[in-house]
Amino acid sequence: MNSLGPESLKRYDPRDKTLTLVTREEELDPFSSDDGDGSLRAEMSCGHAVTPQSLTRWCRTLLDEGKYKFRCPALKEGTKQCNALWSYQEVRRLADLSVEEMQHFEETMARLAAADYCEVQPCPQCKTPLERKNLSNLCVRCTVCKADKQKSCQFCWQCLRPWKGKAPRSDRCDNKGCVNKDLELLQNCPTIDLPEVEGVTACPAVRCCPTCGIRVEHNRKYCKNIHCTRCQVEFCFVCLKLKRECSSSPYKLCPSGVAPRQTSIPVWNKK
Repeated sequence: MNSLGPESLKRYDPRDKTLTLVTREEELDPFSSDDGDGSLRAEMSCGHAVTPQSLTRWCRTLLDEGKYKFRCPALKEGTKQCNALWSYQEVRRLADLSVEEMQHFEETMARLAAADYCEVQPCPQCKTPLERKNLSNLCVRCTVCKADKQKSCQFCWQCLRPWKGKAPRSDRCDNKGCVNKDLELLQNCPTIDLPEVEGVTACPAVRCCPTCGIRVEHNRKYCKNIHCTRCQVEFCFVCLKLKRECSSSPYKLCPSGVAPRQTSIPVWNKK
């Protein structure tokens, strides 16, 4: 393949025998202006034809939406989405990513994956990044300090100070000023209306996803449903039920009304 700099100049090399090259219409974005330019398309592992430009654009869109797993959006059997999973290695090769693009993709993927699978804080004593194993307990013991035979470090995950009080505990330690900033925001955030959803006024502007607990806000456009970029669940911003459990139209007030401010943050069980 030829990486000539700008994305618009990417072209597959017809002499490249490692690719399956075809001349049929590009299938990720059939209305793309790249169609009809005489350039070759390559077949992805799922069989759909792409150009380096369309593949790069689609995967960038997924990253911008907080998704680091690349799936095929092309239609098959009429209206059913292919949804085949592509490896990053395949995407990197067939999108003909430049060095700068690879750096952006890999850094973004690593950040999104870390947010999904790890909750990390630095040990206040040795500064080693630690993952909290028990998400329901704020009291954390640093295994690195213990292994290095330093003074054992047991600290509060929330305020990052030496632990005070009884443990396990999920709300706070006994240090003065130890508060959950996200919970504080849930309690004190302003209210909003959703102009395009009938009957929705005085809704808290900040919610936590009912599945994984990540903080989310509504842009006040379109329907009341939110797609969580962390756990990929879709839920109603108004009643806080999963989309499939909210019985009303996406553009009408829920039968149960606006759910009150959340007083706790859901803990994500990833099993």
